[in-house]
Amino acid sequence: MQINKTILMLAFFCIATTITKAQNEKKVEEVSYNPNIKGDTIKRSIKSAAIGKIGDASITINYHSPAVRGRTIWGGLVTYNDVWVTGAHSATSMEIDREIVIAGTAIAPGKYAIFSIPGKKEWTIIINKNWEQHLTDDYLETEDVVRIKVKPIQQKKLTERLQYFIEDSNNGNGRIAIVWELLRIEFNLRTKK
Repeated sequence: MQINKTILMLAFFCIATTITKAQNEKKVEEVSYNPNIKGDTIKRSIKSAAIGKIGDASITINYHSPAVRGRTIWGGLVTYNDVWVTGAHSATSMEIDREIVIAGTAIAPGKYAIFSIPGKKEWTIIINKNWEQHLTDDYLETEDVVRIKVKPIQQKKLTERLQYFIEDSNNGNGRIAIVWELLRIEFNLRTKK
C-alpha cells in the first residue's frame, strides 16, 4: 500500500513538472517573437522581445518593432540628433534581475527604458528610469541613469524589422545590440562582481 502511494505521488510529480515546463516554454516562445520571420506582411510595428542572460543576470527587453518597408530610416523616419524611443509606440523597456554595470555605472535590478540619440557618425544610448511612457512624451534627461557614446556599425545585409539581441561573451561580460536597416548599434555591459 505504501509503495503504491509513493509510485502514485512520483507519477503525479512527473506529470505536473512536465506540464509546468511546457507552459513556461510556451510563455517564452510567445514573448521571444522574432520580428524578422519569413513571410511577415504586417504593416504596423509589432510587439517583440529579446530574452537572455549575461553572466548570471537575466535580461528581458520589450519593444515594438517597426519595418523599413522601402522608407528612408536614418535622417528620415528617425531624425538625427533627437531622442528616439529606439523602437515604436511605448518606450522600449529593459528589465534586469541582478545588478549590472554599463560604462562604469552600476545599475540596480529593476526596469528601465532604452532611448537613443542617433547621429550620422555617433549615437548616444540612454538608460532612463521612466520605462512606462508613450514614445518620448514624458522623457526627462534628469531621469537618465547612464549615457553611452557608440559608433554605428554598417551592415551588408538589410534587417527589415528592428531587432534587439542580448549577447553573452562569458565571464560576466556581454553586449546588447540593436539592428535595423543597414545599421548595428551595440553597447557593452557586465554583471556586478
